[in-house]
Amino acid sequence: MGRVCVEVAVLDDPRLLDALDSLVGQRRPPDRVILAASTATPEPLLVEARRRAGPIPLEVARFAGGVVDARAGSLARIDEEITAFLDSDERAPPDWLASIVEPIESGRAAFSGGPTRPLRPPATSIERYSVLLEESIYRDLVPKSVTYVPLQNSAWRTDLLKRLGFDPRIPFAEDHDLESRAAREGAAGVFLPEAFVYHDQSDETSLYRWARKRYRYLVAMAMSLMKNGRLRGRLEERRPPVKHPLRYLEAAMKPFALLDAAIRWRRVRGATES
Repeated sequence: MGRVCVEVAVLDDPRLLDALDSLVGQRRPPDRVILAASTATPEPLLVEARRRAGPIPLEVARFAGGVVDARAGSLARIDEEITAFLDSDERAPPDWLASIVEPIESGRAAFSGGPTRPLRPPATSIERYSVLLEESIYRDLVPKSVTYVPLQNSAWRTDLLKRLGFDPRIPFAEDHDLESRAAREGAAGVFLPEAFVYHDQSDETSLYRWARKRYRYLVAMAMSLMKNGRLRGRLEERRPPVKHPLRYLEAAMKPFALLDAAIRWRRVRGATES
């Protein structure tokens, strides 16, 4: 059994404390937890987080920027053999960590991922759409390719994770890019339906904020698909639509996001290659 570090990225989110409570309650506790905190995270929240960690060694590291920047910056601080990721708005059942790291410890895989389940019944239409969207990812996309597993419920062989790293040119879809590059070089990834976590999406209350966040993700995902030569295949996929009115708004955003992504990717690729 290798040592396991769980990285939790946080940006001013009090739900972090519930996430930590769930890690303390693991049947197989982590050897260490790193809180990769944006500088926008208030210090009192981090003080309480240290208290909640109890017997688990906890390191708090602050990074400028958002969650993606904090996640990338934390890699240099990890020396355990396995790295697992959990988001501050998630809660892990007691068997989660043992389940998510087992394929790596046994040598079956270099990385693994599991699904999310709603923490409670959706209270708003936006939250309902977000839940349905996540369900469709695990039902319709992940069985076709493990590269669609979101990073926030995954585990990695740390040496592979550090060698590949996160591409700073593709924030918000850094997980898809990372997994695509891992798969391309032959690293085995597995999806574990039993390694689920609960996802609290109760903050999804503003249509404007949701649309902005979703558009940003669509742009980033298109950039990752372009970079990894998978855009044509994705456009040709026939994925059942999510049965919710917000799918029409998302469909309307996609052509603009695709054009935006093409412009951005051409610009950032040119700047890198020059």
